[in-house]
Amino acid sequence: MRIGMAWTGAGRLLRAATAGALVVALFGVAACTGTAPGGPVAAGSAPASTGAPTATATGGPPAAAAQVPDVLRFTGTTLGGAAFDAAQFAGKPVVLWFWAPWCATCASQAWTVAEIAPKYRDTVPIVGVAGLGERKAMKEFVTEFELGGTPQIEDSKGTLWKRFKVTEQSIFVIIDRSGTVVHEGFLDGEALTAKVAALAGA
Repeated sequence: MRIGMAWTGAGRLLRAATAGALVVALFGVAACTGTAPGGPVAAGSAPASTGAPTATATGGPPAAAAQVPDVLRFTGTTLGGAAFDAAQFAGKPVVLWFWAPWCATCASQAWTVAEIAPKYRDTVPIVGVAGLGERKAMKEFVTEFELGGTPQIEDSKGTLWKRFKVTEQSIFVIIDRSGTVVHEGFLDGEALTAKVAALAGA
């Protein structure tokens, strides 16, 4: 009786060992073929997300929003009544044009601004800052010189003129993409066009 029981126990142990060997073998085959035990991934499907930031298409790190430099931390209202926030230009060069509606020099520069501003709207925005005059005269100036396609901030109180220490018109303040003022002063049409083109290509 004891001998039969011993043989029965040995048979169970043998079957268990055989089953364990089969499981190990199956996992070994799966590892060699690169297929996870859960089954193959469907062709064309994306791998499961790990929750980590996704790299850019060029293989670099994820793009981060440009930090707003102090020089672009100001807001205002355009002559059209829209809210304006200079922070939108962070990470790109921008030209601030300080003009007055009665200024003959400003009028001569206005044609150049109206001509080149649309071309460089996305690369080197030009923003007018109108001061030293009445709102009505400023709006008439914008209409006469076809400047409606570029932002024109109303600065009748001179807030931005004081911020940038502008004491006369017409003055251009040029800020590069890092937030550094690289020019402050007068520019004729030819010089303005050259500087904007250079910034666009930088």
